[in-house]
Amino acid sequence: MTAPAQLGAIPLQIGDVTVQLGIVVTYLLVALAIGLLAYRVAESTAEDYYLANRSIGTLVLLFTTFATLLSAFTFFGGPNLAYQAGPEWLIVMGALDGVLFAVLWYVIGYKQWLIGKRNGYMTLGEMLGDRFGSPGLRALVAGVSLMWLFPYVMLQQMGAGEAIVGLSGGAVPYWGGAALITAFMIAYVALAGMRGVAWTDTVQGLFMLSIVWIAVVWVLSAVGGLEAATGSMLAARPDFGSFGGGLYTPGFIISTAITIAFGVTMFPQINQRFFVAESETVLKRSFTLWPVLVLLLFVPAFMIGSWAVGMPIDVPEGANVLPVVLNEYTPLWFAALVIAGAMAAMMSSSDSMLLSGSSYFTRDLYRPFVNPDASARREAWLARIGVAVFATLAFLASLFRPGTLIEVGDTAFSGFALLALPVICALYWDRTTRDGMVVGVVVPQLLYLALVFVPALPRSYLGWDYALGLMVLSAVLTVGVSLLTSPTVDGDASRFVVTSD
Repeated sequence: MTAPAQLGAIPLQIGDVTVQLGIVVTYLLVALAIGLLAYRVAESTAEDYYLANRSIGTLVLLFTTFATLLSAFTFFGGPNLAYQAGPEWLIVMGALDGVLFAVLWYVIGYKQWLIGKRNGYMTLGEMLGDRFGSPGLRALVAGVSLMWLFPYVMLQQMGAGEAIVGLSGGAVPYWGGAALITAFMIAYVALAGMRGVAWTDTVQGLFMLSIVWIAVVWVLSAVGGLEAATGSMLAARPDFGSFGGGLYTPGFIISTAITIAFGVTMFPQINQRFFVAESETVLKRSFTLWPVLVLLLFVPAFMIGSWAVGMPIDVPEGANVLPVVLNEYTPLWFAALVIAGAMAAMMSSSDSMLLSGSSYFTRDLYRPFVNPDASARREAWLARIGVAVFATLAFLASLFRPGTLIEVGDTAFSGFALLALPVICALYWDRTTRDGMVVGVVVPQLLYLALVFVPALPRSYLGWDYALGLMVLSAVLTVGVSLLTSPTVDGDASRFVVTSD
């Protein structure tokens, strides 16, 4: 990955900066207050802390999944890419990825919900480890997940740092914004648990949908309306009016949509939400409504980035386009409110990641290998310490900015995507063996790590991401090795045999 260009910023008055930062901090404090309210009604059990006692209803499940995915990748990386390459990013992330993830939510999520409800599983690793009678496989899945979770947590801190630089005109340094969101998410996750995260996510999701549409109306009004904005965009970049070309080759569109959708299903913070619905009806309503909700957010956010190419504004090299547009065409307090909502969305992603990551650490690594008899209280405190350490390390790594938001996000998405097909095999094919799962996970992951960390190796061929080929390899290895090996004595395929209500 390449280092991003130096961030640019728009000079602002000290008083303006104070007002804007005050709005951002106030919004974050409101989110923290909601988490504290949830803490007061929470139970001191692992199932309540990690899964809210599997009691989440349709509205909250839909919006907690939604807000968990509203990350720096969406709010800053997405508009940036649309600004550089055109509005077809909306097709990749909206029409294609939104629909594909909804399908996977049914294929993987519904089956996981049925299995988890019957057997009481809280993590993906716990579920797979029990099915194959293998603590090692359980640890492998948890370890791979935590490895790719790290850059995605770092992505949120990078986004927050860049957002504050753009919002404050450079008055607040990059590290200050990253430190701000890190401190809030550590405090929040240590107290709130899944119930608080879900409640806050719902508020943040509803707020962000509202505010981003208000932003679109405000910006379009300032530039003369939809027709004027689109006309200026096409005058500046005629290629934005045609389908395909440039970055948007068939290989890029298909590879990106598939790796992102399959990667999302394996994100710990998303995959764990497959266990939390209170009923089958709740789960089915949620994934049915998902594509609509995704488009309602992506259309305004990405179109602002596309329209910006025709606006008489200066977007410094390496800067995020969204704060620049808002600072130019909306009042300072409103621009701050949008950025506050975006930062809260990053926090809602980060807190969910840290919560799920702590469950993977305590339940899939600590309990099986260190202290199987640990009390619930000890596990809870260890989880909180793990959250603080993980977030702090990610913050320190974010200070080096090891790539753009798109690059870091794409790397994590693809790493998670390599887990998806072996998991589908385990869910639906009784003949899957432990050895097939291990080989199907380990070999593609090692090859992908080589692509990430060895600069001389290309990441794509004629626009087709090699991660897509590694996904196919993961399925071939899982099936092939399973056919060549026998199920272990401790494996029990009947644990995955379930029926709907």
